[in-house]
Amino acid sequence: MTRLRIAVRRFDPFARAIAAQFADFVRATGSDATLDAVEMDLNPLHATLIGQRGLASGEWDIAFLNTDWLAEAVAAGLPEDLVPHLARAPIDDFPQAWSPSLTGLQRFGGGFWGMPYHDGPECLIYRKDLIATPPTTWEAFHACARAHHDPAAGRFGTVLALYPDGHNGLYDFCIQVWSRGGEPFDGAGRPAFTTRHAHDALDFLRALARDTRAIAPNCAALDSVASGMLFAQGKVALMPNWFGFAAYCDTAPDSKVKGLVDVAPLPAGPGGKSVSLNVFWVLAIGAGSRNKPLAWDFLRHCATAPMDRRTTTEGAIGVRRSTWDDAGINAAIPYYHRLGWLHEHARAMPITPDLARISHIVDRMTTAAITTDRTTAELLAQAQAEATR
Repeated sequence: MTRLRIAVRRFDPFARAIAAQFADFVRATGSDATLDAVEMDLNPLHATLIGQRGLASGEWDIAFLNTDWLAEAVAAGLPEDLVPHLARAPIDDFPQAWSPSLTGLQRFGGGFWGMPYHDGPECLIYRKDLIATPPTTWEAFHACARAHHDPAAGRFGTVLALYPDGHNGLYDFCIQVWSRGGEPFDGAGRPAFTTRHAHDALDFLRALARDTRAIAPNCAALDSVASGMLFAQGKVALMPNWFGFAAYCDTAPDSKVKGLVDVAPLPAGPGGKSVSLNVFWVLAIGAGSRNKPLAWDFLRHCATAPMDRRTTTEGAIGVRRSTWDDAGINAAIPYYHRLGWLHEHARAMPITPDLARISHIVDRMTTAAITTDRTTAELLAQAQAEATR
């Protein structure tokens, strides 16, 4: 009996979906394989797969990889190139059944390094029973958070995912820069953190994070999942976060806000426009796996329309157009069809092996902005110098 070992980003919908999809795979194929799915938080997942070279050692057959990590992993020879597998055992409607935005970030260096599995670009998530018209500027967003901040009633205006895990800190900063008309990276993918737009972006984030009349307490301990769960508990009025957390609120049995959630484009800054961010999770095969044909067969199974729909019904976000347009899904999650619009207005991070390192530099910068009185200009200059080195 073959054991297929999968490293899973810790998130209950991921664990449920993978287990259900594997059970269906065994039923459909008659395989005698067993599943060993191990859940990990972001930093341990990155350390195990990339830092400790788990993808190349044979320890893992399949892994959840964030698209931000792919260039770093490929540079180290860790994931399997899927091009030969696609040629040997193709997926019938690939890639036309997916948005181009979900098949491009993992295609570089002559290879294709992961099948899209879960997505949901950044958007504004809000309580439609509290907010009739969502804010369209960051200034109005801050004011709206203050207006709905009521700790005595167990509700906070907004929440930020400030836990320094090399994830949302960089994303929030970049979105703030982009939405003000700036660029956090130059044309060669090098950091550009000392611009006026970057200064205004960090000023806004530190002011919002310090405003006890607008934001949930102890955001420094919350990652994107924990902040999303806080919203699902009915404790937040509006937040910038991943689309998947809105869908979770309308599908999870323990959600306190089912039917009360809607999404809108992220607000814009002065002189800028609304922008989303496209970062997604792929299923990659480890270069050291001894079960590559079986691993590819399972990836192909997960990519079918019924299994992609199952990703959504378990609380994550499917990646096929058929799932986004599914009548049953949209009946349960009325804004699901807006994923197409979000993708059309989404930006992406540069493809560079240094992105994880740069993310942690931005984390340290943001933490210092919130916990110290060092000037914004000083913090940006230090982050620029560290990233340049």
